[in-house]
Amino acid sequence: MAWSTRQLAELAGTTLETVRHYHAIGLLSEPERASNGYKQYRTEHLVRLLQIKRLSDLGVPLAQIAAMGRADEDPDDAIRVLDAELVATIDRLQRIRAELAVILRHRAPADVPAGFGHIARDLSESDRSLIMIYSRLFTPEAMAQLSDMMVHRHPTDDEFERLPGDADADTIADLASRMAPVIRELHQRHPWAADPGAYSERSGEATGDTIVQVLRDLYNSAQLQVLQRVDSIIAESAADHR
Repeated sequence: MAWSTRQLAELAGTTLETVRHYHAIGLLSEPERASNGYKQYRTEHLVRLLQIKRLSDLGVPLAQIAAMGRADEDPDDAIRVLDAELVATIDRLQRIRAELAVILRHRAPADVPAGFGHIARDLSESDRSLIMIYSRLFTPEAMAQLSDMMVHRHPTDDEFERLPGDADADTIADLASRMAPVIRELHQRHPWAADPGAYSERSGEATGDTIVQVLRDLYNSAQLQVLQRVDSIIAESAADHR
């Protein structure tokens, strides 16, 4: 007895299109044909189709099944590779679930990078934009330090956020003088803040250019002047202590 393509597909629990696809990619051999031109599938074809279906259901890619040759050969290597991929996938999904739990618990914006969900609602739009871009520039260790820094907000942070672009020189100088000690302390407690280049995922020049552009786009002229004065104050203080 021989089976037609439709009968073979039904017996294997698959579709005509799938059987034809397996023929096309060389995964299933072509059967002999009857005098009327119809294919005549035998037991060997059904067994092979069931073997392919079983491996495919386990998640083995068709290309890997083809590389394994006949399914009665030892598939251990392919199964080990698949198992390792599944372990990695499970780990990734568990991390995602943990992040979603933080987002739901703190009702945080879902687009903030991992590790910032618990503080996202307290951050300004500029801060959220900044950390999203920083997550593409710096190592996970650096981002963990940044998250810790942002937990401990200082009153000057809010002043800086509210500073209008047309603030006068005295206002800029006063805010910078009060921010400098705070930022100096952050540099001492967080190595990344003092030397971002050491934690860069990209070349130092590319990272520096990106940060300059981002700061120019996110902050107004008065805020940029404050940041420049803070850098100058910290640099002068460091020089005095040499």
